[in-house]
Amino acid sequence: NEYKSYLRNMAEIIRRFSQQAQAPFTDVGHTKLQEEKDEWDVTLDEEVEDNSKPWAEMTTKEKVLSVLWIIARICIVILSLYLFVCSLSFLSSAFQLLGGKSAGRAFAQGSLLNNPIVGLMMGVLVTVLVQSSSTSTSIIVAMISAGLLKVRPAINMIMGANIGTTVTNTIVSMGQSIDRKQFRRAFAGATVHDCFNWLCVCVFLPLEFIAHPIELLSEQIVKGIGSEKSNDMDFIKVITDPFTKKIINIDKKGITAISKFCTKDDNPDFDQIECEKAEQASLIKEVSEKVDNFLFADTGMSDSAVGVILLILSLLMLCLCLTLLVKTLQSMLLGKLAKTLKKYINSDLPKPFTFLTGYLFMLMGVGMTILVQSSSVFTSTLTPLVGLGVISLERMYPLTLGSNIGTTATAMLAAFAGDDNRRNNIQIALCHLFFNIFGIMLFYPIPFMRRLPINGAKALGNTTAKYRWFALVYLFVVFLIIPLILLGLSFNIIAFGIFFGLFVITMLFVVVVNVLQRKRKQWLPQTLQTWDFLPLPLHSLKPYDRLFSMMKCCKNDHVQVHQAESSKDTTTDVTIKNNSATPV
Repeated sequence: NEYKSYLRNMAEIIRRFSQQAQAPFTDVGHTKLQEEKDEWDVTLDEEVEDNSKPWAEMTTKEKVLSVLWIIARICIVILSLYLFVCSLSFLSSAFQLLGGKSAGRAFAQGSLLNNPIVGLMMGVLVTVLVQSSSTSTSIIVAMISAGLLKVRPAINMIMGANIGTTVTNTIVSMGQSIDRKQFRRAFAGATVHDCFNWLCVCVFLPLEFIAHPIELLSEQIVKGIGSEKSNDMDFIKVITDPFTKKIINIDKKGITAISKFCTKDDNPDFDQIECEKAEQASLIKEVSEKVDNFLFADTGMSDSAVGVILLILSLLMLCLCLTLLVKTLQSMLLGKLAKTLKKYINSDLPKPFTFLTGYLFMLMGVGMTILVQSSSVFTSTLTPLVGLGVISLERMYPLTLGSNIGTTATAMLAAFAGDDNRRNNIQIALCHLFFNIFGIMLFYPIPFMRRLPINGAKALGNTTAKYRWFALVYLFVVFLIIPLILLGLSFNIIAFGIFFGLFVITMLFVVVVNVLQRKRKQWLPQTLQTWDFLPLPLHSLKPYDRLFSMMKCCKNDHVQVHQAESSKDTTTDVTIKNNSATPV
């Protein structure tokens, strides 16, 4: 009997180990891909149960209270959304106070801006400094009107402004960093805009430098434009200004004055005295008959001090409003309501019009951005909804592309409303529009090309969900360190050429090897079949994770998951060993 029991246990051990041995070759890879797919499929999210009493079973008093509670939550959503938009305005004002004059001095380097890389990086850095592509674009338009800047270098700066404006989305996505699943989606929803803009710049910056297609096309169009004026209306400011102007009132003309009077190269408006006055003047408006009193008026503090205070307050306000907005929406989107909302927002049009679904949402993005007059406000408002799973990443992408086109309407209206050098103003506004349209034509209609920015955003979202500190590193590297490095190298064409050539060769090599490792591993030599031959810091983030994990704020959820999984495996192994040891 003991011998039979021993044989039965041995047979069970062999069966279980054989299943584990087969798993890496069969089920594990498929399961891993399925789990990764499920993370992004919002329709497969677990439905949160609505434990409230059914309407038919409620008393009259309970029905009244239920309706009042729904109205209260709707009011909370509207109020938190309003304050959230105001916090973005305060954030922009804070960055203008801290870096506005530096931005004006950067734009004053007229001769350097003829270098396309310098122009591109200046556009990125200045837009990050002032937290507003509208502000940086208006400075560019003002310089063109004054004859300080030609259209050709201005196109490169507009491309940079397109990249710099997406930093707001990334900052907003960090408000959902507590929940690993929400953070994955929110960060991907924010960075899909980055991926699209960088891909467009990589394609169209060299093309524009060689053949100037955007400049030539816009030049042909403006030849037939007359001198009619148009009124510039900013609908979102009509709502937010009554509150924001009571706190801070910024004079953006001070930044433009620095770029106008401090530019020395072939500038008839160069004036050393006016330049010094502009640099010494405060960007905070003084109270007068036309300017009402506000909180930070005549405080005696410097622009930098007010900027730091406003930056801290705006970030706190942004985080609080975002948390309140997300929690309230979560409490409202329960049960069948959430399932129905996700189904209709993320579903396609019926056949044969299925292919038009993305373009329909793109038009919605255009319309909403024109209405609020800010792509940052529109996309930043959608980012928490992507994190909650209300909007899928595939639906966020066309909405983002639509906002890219809609934001050019502001510059277009300003160009038509201007008096000086209207043709050049309209031309640069058209260049901005054509840059976005050409990017959409390249990276949306063709399914393969459409997947590039989406897959890039998913990769960033997966990395950030695993290593939450990666979001901050990404923010500083993409929007500060890389632009500064490229800006420094661009002053030496030979050094830049060597660096860029090595970078392109390395990236091509890595992409080709990664594809072969997944598809045709046997084609590669033994050494290249994995990246293990490289030092660990060159092919894994784990060494850096150990450093960041020492800080309490950066500890990762995935460590707990791995520990739980390993504990399960250990329990299984112990059980097997105990079963096998008993008969012996």
